[in-house]
Amino acid sequence: MPSNTNLSRMLDAGANPTVDGALATELEAHGCNLDDPLWSAKVLLEEPELVKRVHLDYFRAGATVAITASYQATPLGFARRGIGEEEALELVALSVRLADEARREHLAENPDAGPLLIAGSVGPYGAYLADGSEYRGDYVLSRNEFLEFHRPRIAALVEAGVDLLACETLPSLPEAEALVALMEEFDVEGWLSFTLRDGGHISDGTPLAQVAKLSRAQPSVVAIGVNCVPLELVAPSLGALGKATDTPLIAYPNSGESYDAVSKTWRPATAIAGPGSEHAASLAEGTAIWRELGARLIGGCCRTTPEDIAAAARLTENP
Repeated sequence: MPSNTNLSRMLDAGANPTVDGALATELEAHGCNLDDPLWSAKVLLEEPELVKRVHLDYFRAGATVAITASYQATPLGFARRGIGEEEALELVALSVRLADEARREHLAENPDAGPLLIAGSVGPYGAYLADGSEYRGDYVLSRNEFLEFHRPRIAALVEAGVDLLACETLPSLPEAEALVALMEEFDVEGWLSFTLRDGGHISDGTPLAQVAKLSRAQPSVVAIGVNCVPLELVAPSLGALGKATDTPLIAYPNSGESYDAVSKTWRPATAIAGPGSEHAASLAEGTAIWRELGARLIGGCCRTTPEDIAAAARLTENP
């Protein structure tokens, strides 16, 4: 099932892959109710074909990397639904098969579209807690507890044939260190992407310069960067990382809209300043800025759409 290449080879060859966009909010746009602790993993249980459809929409938009619907798919999370570990890990594997089916269908339609990669989403422990702590990093586990939590899902993703791991929305340094150890244990490459407290620190307060050392210490970390962050924090965070590491950088921020927790609605984006550009208020407008700052992989997180990814992909192909 894995493709005939890997991300590190693509980057070494000079490629600038486009990562897909939001999965959960696209599923909601298709009518899914994700008001559930399992979030997008709920759809693996109820409407798996819809997950495939969203993956296919992103490939058709120009994405070259699809992130699986396994962000919140963990044995502990599924156990809350009375689902045993074996079935839970089969659902993790299903997330890979759905992305691969979409990849195969897209390549059948567009034989020259490849190579296309599948990144197995590994969300943080805070995502399992479903209390927003992936944006605070205020939970404390031992190294062994982190390893025991993440190991079964990573094993299932690797066995199902992912090309790499997307260790994403990470709020803490100790958790990232455990994930790097698991990359080495399973001999799989991947990226690390973090949530932020500000432009110079991840959510638990660790300076980005210190976080960057993870990529220098372990060759399996083929990219490092940020995701699920406001547009205005992308440029300063990439600047901080770029000063501390030569590892390729990755950025897939939110759409720029802001969430109003009182009305439970999204508000339109507002223009923001960015180095090297007058203003950037969207993924497309930010793409050129972030490329200049060393981002080799660009995509989108919450509230981004296939249209956003299409725009970013066009800018990557025709800078």
